[in-house]
Amino acid sequence: MKIIAVVVTYNRLELLKRNLSCLRNNAPLSSVVVVNNGSTDGTGEWLAGQTDIVVLTQDNVGGSGGFYTGMQYAFGQGADWIWCMDDDVFPRPDCLEDLLSYTRQEEVGILAPRRLQEGQIYTNDFLSFNLTRPFSSMYVGRLAKMQVDGAMEISGTAFEGLFVRRDVVERIGLPNKELFIFCDDTDYCLRAVSAGYKILYVPDALMDKEKFFSADSWSERQRKKKWKRFYQIRNSTYLNHHYGRNWAVRYLRGFNGVLGYMVIAFFTAPFSSAYSWADIPYFWKAYCDGVRERLGKVAFPQ
Repeated sequence: MKIIAVVVTYNRLELLKRNLSCLRNNAPLSSVVVVNNGSTDGTGEWLAGQTDIVVLTQDNVGGSGGFYTGMQYAFGQGADWIWCMDDDVFPRPDCLEDLLSYTRQEEVGILAPRRLQEGQIYTNDFLSFNLTRPFSSMYVGRLAKMQVDGAMEISGTAFEGLFVRRDVVERIGLPNKELFIFCDDTDYCLRAVSAGYKILYVPDALMDKEKFFSADSWSERQRKKKWKRFYQIRNSTYLNHHYGRNWAVRYLRGFNGVLGYMVIAFFTAPFSSAYSWADIPYFWKAYCDGVRERLGKVAFPQ
């Protein structure tokens, strides 16, 4: 069995070093591919000295563009399974081995490990998609609210250890690189489930996840993540518009989401540095781009 790990990185050299150290302790990996999205922090120079790693360098096209390139390469190299992850997750030594114990089930197309953040379970995985009720979340049955002791079937996971069978890539293709960041993993899982594949969450397969902004105030966290909100609003709106099964889901669910951010920006702008009134039209543009299914990388004022 040929297993290729795909790691997408951008300007997080120290985290990447830790990630690759963990991968080197996982067997039986056939090879590791790092997609360097145009890092400027010395990542490229350091990777040039790593003789046991395949490096693919490109402009910063986001996580979705990174996984598109990495999975395309791994598929072309004949990988039977492709192990996808960002640079801020750290597989424990037996993580891959625990995932492999479920690969004999042919109907299983994707396997998902359990992620831990500072020793606590961290998950945004969920059981099923809601594509018909506009005033409820798209994500039904979040595992964060459950105690899960054994492998169970889910419908959505993240590109943080997602382990995908070659047959899935053959049938549904590669991630949508135009999403840039956010919802690319949800989109891929939805396509896989719609094609008839099962996704299994494997709690015995463990990887640790870095925690960011832990000491920041609410305003500081919001300010640092503000540029990402555009993609979050746009891409979630796109998913609802593209896959929603009635007009209400296609238009109202995304509208409800952007309205919340616009209200927060309107009322906090005079008192906090988190948002300004100038952010409101950009959030509205994100919603409009989503319903028009106009994707790709955008310029957003910092």
